Amino acid sequence: MFANQKSILNFKVVTDYLLLNGSFFSAAMLAQSWNVLIDKPMMFVLLLSLNIVWFYISRAVKLYDEFAANRFFDYIIKLFKITAVCVLFSVVFIFFSKELLFTRNFIIFNTLLLFISLSAKHFVIKKIFRVLKRKNKNTRVLSVIGTGDTGSKFKDSLIQNAELNYSFKGFISPEEINELESILAEQEINELVIALEMKEYEKLDSILKICDKLAVKTYIIPDYFSILGGRFNFSLFGNYPIITVRNNPLDEIQWRIVKRTFDILFSGVVLLITGWWFFPLLAIIIKTTSKGNVFFIQDRLGRNNETFRCLKFRTMTTEHSSSKAGFNVIGENDSRVTGIGAFLRKFNLDEFPQFINVIKGDMSVVGPRPHAIPFNNSYGEIVEEIKLRHRVKPGITGWAQIHGLRGDVIDLEEQIKRTKKRISFDIWYIENWSFLLDLKIIFETVAQIALKKNTGN
Repeated sequence: MFANQKSILNFKVVTDYLLLNGSFFSAAMLAQSWNVLIDKPMMFVLLLSLNIVWFYISRAVKLYDEFAANRFFDYIIKLFKITAVCVLFSVVFIFFSKELLFTRNFIIFNTLLLFISLSAKHFVIKKIFRVLKRKNKNTRVLSVIGTGDTGSKFKDSLIQNAELNYSFKGFISPEEINELESILAEQEINELVIALEMKEYEKLDSILKICDKLAVKTYIIPDYFSILGGRFNFSLFGNYPIITVRNNPLDEIQWRIVKRTFDILFSGVVLLITGWWFFPLLAIIIKTTSKGNVFFIQDRLGRNNETFRCLKFRTMTTEHSSSKAGFNVIGENDSRVTGIGAFLRKFNLDEFPQFINVIKGDMSVVGPRPHAIPFNNSYGEIVEEIKLRHRVKPGITGWAQIHGLRGDVIDLEEQIKRTKKRISFDIWYIENWSFLLDLKIIFETVAQIALKKNTGN
């Protein structure tokens, strides 16, 4: 599913139903006084019935068939068919209910208001998205690998759908796979559609590895279906079957709004309850027990590989509070850790200032833990797909953390295993995100801290 395609579709459906009901009430009040409408309860039964009729007829004519109605004329024809059925149903309903209304005026007003408002809405939406596209507002750069007829027709369909706000960069020949990594990087391509012929599918694995390495979102127009697996998400783009590789629910606007709203509310409550007394208390203890700043502020990688200033309470002596290349191995009774620092790390209280990062929008309450840049580079030598973690905001706690995958270890072989497992857990979380999963992780984190399980050193 292309980013925001579901969000746009849901928006269209919701606004259509709002206009359907709004047109009904407006027509009823234009045709007679409000008191007459209130005294005729069967009219509300008609409204409910019209919503049901709209539901079935709109699907019968494929009004919401994943942007199948690309041209405005096609949409008008479908809208005319639905409106005609609704008018016919209203006439029959009013006739048999024997309601003494200004039926002729009501039918005329309702038909005109419904048809004009929906047509205008559809026209305005298309115009807005085309203007945004021309101004390059939130435009995603997309290319197609494959020079066959399927890729060409797909490109034409993509250009007609201005709502998706894509900038088509061009075609990449299958013979250019050896240069694919440099092409994607140099042209700053965000998303790649693979439209290979069946005989070229031996190149698919190499293409997907390169895209994973660069965190390029990948789609496949399949020539056959034997490649389907657990990490593929099947959907339709118009008449084209699409397999989305590395599904990310948080690509959709409505889920990002849900997650962001929860982040602000949850972090706000935490800071209101603890910030006014807990932060000053810890600040005094940290300042009086060791030299240095209260906070340890470090550049870390966030969403889309952007750096941000991550806040923590300082837990180490000043001369050791820095990031160097390698792994972040801090053992029990480590001499670099201060007395209060050991307590804070044990109960993860050193992470509390990151709720400020959440309010600022740099982080989320739940997500992959943010890496310092030198550590991220070291982990990247073990797992090429590490950039996939940066498709969402990093979190204070995460799926990997509640499964005991916190911090590094001295043993190199074990460190490599833990790094691979931790990043695979992060990627699983991104591809299987849900609001309930976030709540589960939060409750499990609190429970583990309370029971002194899986605590830090």
